[in-house]
Amino acid sequence: MINTKFLTLSATAIAGAFALAGCSTGPSAPSATSSSPASPASSMPGMGPGMMSSSAPAAATEHNDADTMFAQGMIPHHEQAVEMSEMMLQKKDIPASVTDLATRIKAAQAPEIETMTGWLKTWNESATMGAGTTMDSMMGEGDMKQLEAAQGTAAAGLFLTQMVAHHQGAIMVAQTEISQGKNAAAIKLSQDIVTAQEAEIKEMQDLLATF
Repeated sequence: MINTKFLTLSATAIAGAFALAGCSTGPSAPSATSSSPASPASSMPGMGPGMMSSSAPAAATEHNDADTMFAQGMIPHHEQAVEMSEMMLQKKDIPASVTDLATRIKAAQAPEIETMTGWLKTWNESATMGAGTTMDSMMGEGDMKQLEAAQGTAAAGLFLTQMVAHHQGAIMVAQTEISQGKNAAAIKLSQDIVTAQEAEIKEMQDLLATF
């Protein structure tokens, strides 16, 4: 029997913070205007010169506090998932089904880290949350050391148990972003996270049943 540690999730607290943040809206980029003479197209409402070129940047920078907190919190959360996956890929005697999952998690989440980092830069927001603030569904230092020390089947089972909890916390935060966020790209990523990680939770639970 695998001696795994059941992890208590308190992601509800961070989700509540996201909900409160959603009540505040961040600054939107100003729309571009034009002083050139009107043309047939520009005489139509909403079709002034420069409108098409300015709409894309405006959409990219439009965000609120919930979007900012989502990106700031999900970046380190994803980084930890990648770190956990790399641990499994460096170990010996890990079932192929688990190393395959770890490979897919790393491949999916590493690019998302780059995407969210780019958003924060575009939004002129800090890349990190406030000092001492983390998503409560992340593994603690002791959890990470336990995973690092584990070997073989025991390591695989612990990885699956920890990653189920990790994914559940990410889904809660993503769902809050979907309901409270403003930036279309951030909301779309949140929807993708929910879809992908719900499927992976089911996969991991099925794998755990075989240990």
